[in-house]
Amino acid sequence: MRNSPDFDTGERRTDGWAGFPRWSWDLNYVMKIIKSSILTLLLAGGGLFQTEWALAAESEAPMRVVPFVDLARYAGTWYEIARLPNRFQRACVEDVTATYALRPGGKITVVNECRTSEGKEKSAKGTARLASEKGPNSKLKVTFFWPFSGNYWIIDLDADYRWAVVGEPDRKYLWILSRDPQMDEALFRRLIDRAQQQGYDVAPLIKTRQSQAASGR
Repeated sequence: MRNSPDFDTGERRTDGWAGFPRWSWDLNYVMKIIKSSILTLLLAGGGLFQTEWALAAESEAPMRVVPFVDLARYAGTWYEIARLPNRFQRACVEDVTATYALRPGGKITVVNECRTSEGKEKSAKGTARLASEKGPNSKLKVTFFWPFSGNYWIIDLDADYRWAVVGEPDRKYLWILSRDPQMDEALFRRLIDRAQQQGYDVAPLIKTRQSQAASGR
């Protein structure tokens, strides 16, 4: 009597799919098929998987900062070239600058300015200090509304202090600054690439319009 296909009698029958035992497939063979399929998927999207894995690993790594900053040379006016969107600069559409003045006691006066879509000038004044006496002086804390403060980490800096990249350990904020209202596009792309190597998602980065650059002044 022919056994019902709804039950496994333990017999090795070869009238199943593709000539293999219908209810007693070789487990090793099945695992080989699964592994082969996974390998094919990985190879098909290899570049994408590698890129995403690298970004994830970089975003989990500690943020690297400039080992030392001459704060006296760092002082002065910086033009914002680009930034990651943030709520406290939501009204700023152009002419964003940051001016730093070193105080005798070691703290830094911070004045941020910008122009709104209505053409009005907007400014905010704060104070920066070392995040830690033991840490590098490229890690600062900035306070605009006491007692709240935010991280201000200088993660990249030109040897001649002509440009700087400012970030923070959570990688939510990023600013690219320059002593000039405009920046060479090739340099701009290099700084973006370096920020990405630090684990930043640079896709939302927005460039800041500087009217001085637009007018050629």
